[in-house]
Amino acid sequence: MTAAAIALTSPKAFAADDAALVARGEYLARAGDCAACHTTAAQKPFGGGLAMKTPLGIVYSTNISPDQVKGIGNYTEADFGRALREGVARDGHNLYPAMPYPSYAKVSDADVKALYAYFMHGVKPVREPNRPTSIPWPFSMRWPLQIWNLFFLERRVYQPKEGRGEDWNRGAYLVQGLGHCGSCHTPRGFGFQEKALDETGDVYLSGAPIENWYASNLTAGKRTGLGRWSSADIAAFLKTGTNSHASAFGSMTEVINNSTHFLSDEDLRSIAVYLTSLPPAKGSDSPPYVYKASNTRSLMRSTQSDEGARVYAKFCMYCHGADGLSRPPFISPLAGNPNLLEKDDSSAINVTLNGASDIVLRGVAAPYVMPGFRLTLSDTQIAQVVTFIRRSWGNEAPSTPTSSVSKLRKSTEALR
Repeated sequence: MTAAAIALTSPKAFAADDAALVARGEYLARAGDCAACHTTAAQKPFGGGLAMKTPLGIVYSTNISPDQVKGIGNYTEADFGRALREGVARDGHNLYPAMPYPSYAKVSDADVKALYAYFMHGVKPVREPNRPTSIPWPFSMRWPLQIWNLFFLERRVYQPKEGRGEDWNRGAYLVQGLGHCGSCHTPRGFGFQEKALDETGDVYLSGAPIENWYASNLTAGKRTGLGRWSSADIAAFLKTGTNSHASAFGSMTEVINNSTHFLSDEDLRSIAVYLTSLPPAKGSDSPPYVYKASNTRSLMRSTQSDEGARVYAKFCMYCHGADGLSRPPFISPLAGNPNLLEKDDSSAINVTLNGASDIVLRGVAAPYVMPGFRLTLSDTQIAQVVTFIRRSWGNEAPSTPTSSVSKLRKSTEALR
C-alpha cells in the first residue's frame, strides 16, 4: 500500500477534508459518466458487464468497484491513475480504447486523487467477475495496443490555454477530458482512433456515426451544428436533455441521465462557453437554415399529395404540429432541428423506428417520450415520412432511401 492509500484507510482518514475529497470524486465520476459503461440494469453500481460493440467483436466493461477479488480494491492510486489515463491495468495488460483513456489522459492529478478516493471509499464492493471479450484470436491479443498507444495516445494532462478565460479553460478541460465528448462526436480514423483530440483539429466534435445513430455536430455551424444555440440553450440541453432546438436521443440520453444533469450551473456554463467558441465544421454553415411554412398549409387543409406527408399527418402531426415547430422543450421541434439537417439520416430513421429512451432527471421521467413505429409502419413508409420531415419547413436535407431503413431495422432487431 502507498502512503496515500494507508492514509485513506486509516481510522483518522475520514475527517471533513477526506469526506469532501470522496464527495468531489463522486462529482467527477458523474462528469466522466463512469456509470454509463460500468453499471448495467442487471448489476449493482460499477460491477461492469456492459456489452460494447467494436469493429472486432464484443468488449465487456469491467468491474471497477472496490472489491478486492473481482474489482479494483487492490489498486493503489498510481495503479488507478495509470489505468485511467494510460489504459494499462494493474497486472500490466492493456485496456481496449473502448475505455476512453485517450481523453482521460488529460485529467489532472488532483482529480485522479479525488476519483480514487471515491471508488475506494464511496462505492460498495461488488463480487462480480469480469466477462471475457468475444474478439477472436489473433485480434484478441493485447500487445498491439502498445503500438496503438504510441501513435494515438497523448500522455499529457490538460494545460490551460493562454489568452483564454477561466470559463473557457474549465469547459475545454471537461469536454476534452472527463466528458470525453470526442469519443462519440469526433470521426474515427483508419486505426479507429479519434481524428482529433481538441479544437486544433479541423474535425474535432464535427459529428460521427455510432451504434446506429449519428452523434451530433457540436461545433458552431449554423445549420447542422450549435451555431443557432445560445450558451443558455446548451446549458439547458445538458441539464434537461431538451431545449427549443432538439432533444437527446440514443446514448446521449444516458449521458443526460447519468452525468450532465448533475453538473453545477458553473460547469455547464463553462462547457457552453467552450463549445460556442469552436469554429463551424466544414459544410455545417451551408446552406444556412431558414424556416419555411410551405408545407404547413397543405397539412392543415389535408391536401398533402405525397405518401410521406400523409403518414406524417396521421402519426406525427398531433405532437409535432403542422408547422413542424412542436411544443419545445416538451416535444422536440422538427423544423430546423440540426440532427434532421445532417446528411447522415441514421438518427432520424432510428428514432422513428425504435423511439427514444426516457429522460429521467433525479428520479422523475420526462412526460413526453417519442414512441417507435417499428411495428406500425413499413420500411417504405418510414423512408417516406423521414424524407418528408427532412425536406419540409426549410430543412432541405437529402432524401432517405428505403434500403437505409431496412438495413437499420435489421441491425437494431436484437435491441428490441
